[in-house]
Amino acid sequence: MPVVIHIITGLNTGGAERALYNVIQGGLAESFRTIVISLTDEGRYGPMLKELGVPVYCLGMKHGLPSISALWVLRRIIRKYQPDVVQGWMYHGNLFASLARFFSSHSSKVVWNVRQCLYILREEKKLTQLVIRLCMVITKKPAGIIYNSQLSKTQHEQLGFSNSNGLVIPNGFDLEHFQKNVDAMCVLREGLSLPVEALVIGHVGRFHPMKDHACFIKAAELVINEQPKAFFLLAGTNVDDNNVQIMDLIPEEWRHRFLLLGERNDVHRLYNAMDVFCLSSSSEAFPNVLGEAMSSSLPCITTDVGEAAYIVGETGLVVPPKDPSASASAMLQMLDKPAEMRHSLGLAARLRVEEKFSLKSVVRMYAELYECLLLEDRLNKN
Repeated sequence: MPVVIHIITGLNTGGAERALYNVIQGGLAESFRTIVISLTDEGRYGPMLKELGVPVYCLGMKHGLPSISALWVLRRIIRKYQPDVVQGWMYHGNLFASLARFFSSHSSKVVWNVRQCLYILREEKKLTQLVIRLCMVITKKPAGIIYNSQLSKTQHEQLGFSNSNGLVIPNGFDLEHFQKNVDAMCVLREGLSLPVEALVIGHVGRFHPMKDHACFIKAAELVINEQPKAFFLLAGTNVDDNNVQIMDLIPEEWRHRFLLLGERNDVHRLYNAMDVFCLSSSSEAFPNVLGEAMSSSLPCITTDVGEAAYIVGETGLVVPPKDPSASASAMLQMLDKPAEMRHSLGLAARLRVEEKFSLKSVVRMYAELYECLLLEDRLNKN
């Protein structure tokens, strides 16, 4: 069985980490012997990958800076497994994937995986800017560069990434894992002490400027003034009552209308407590939460970032980023629809995911890429 080593910056909660876990548990590990290397620590997904029987190694790097010991451990792992393919994830992981090739005694195929859009390079962290520039220098070396959105591919190629080895593989979603469950809805709403008549708008995302919680909360204020049944359910790392920054954004008189649940390991269930899902990000490539919400048969509102508008298609509403008034208008428009119409939009959203973004089809795209590269390698040797 061919060996594939995945090298990723870290394994904490995040879109790239989730995408890696999804493709491995979705069937990729059945066709390829799979090993995962985290440049930092195990995070949330390390133990979950181990439960799948996937070896996970951690280099323990701090602040994205390599050490002699980290490089030595990487060399030892590559020498042990002699991978046929080294798959990088995110900029740091991509750079180390290319580095890992030099530690292999045979010609490993290197593939990069770029997981974000890149609007303005100088807005990235200084170290990330450096890593991106280093990647630009060797951008023609990988056998392939995977992007999770067409916009990301276009932006990076305009910046200086090679335009000869790029391809788009979207994020994939497990439709068996994300499903509408009426019983779960009732239990969740009761547990959250939501009124029976509540109309719940959900938001899932870590507390980060890119997720633009400020815009979402401002839009929510505008909605509350017009719709007395509206409640807002937010989940994500540091999105809780202990976060002074987010609490300062919510007027005290409206705090009872906001449920801040923090990081959850049952987000797939949490979607069942929502009537509508809203993405408020100011920057994304291919937002996982949007596909998850649609898979859960939720009608969605999204800002026009990355592939978001294409993901929702005609099943949801698209608004400009950083525009609370437009977001509020879309929220009110969605809440004013009869429940049956919201239900129909949710079913259409799930069908769209099934047709275009199913996990099975995405796993197949990764497998076919690896198989093509390995076949090409065998033909060249002959």
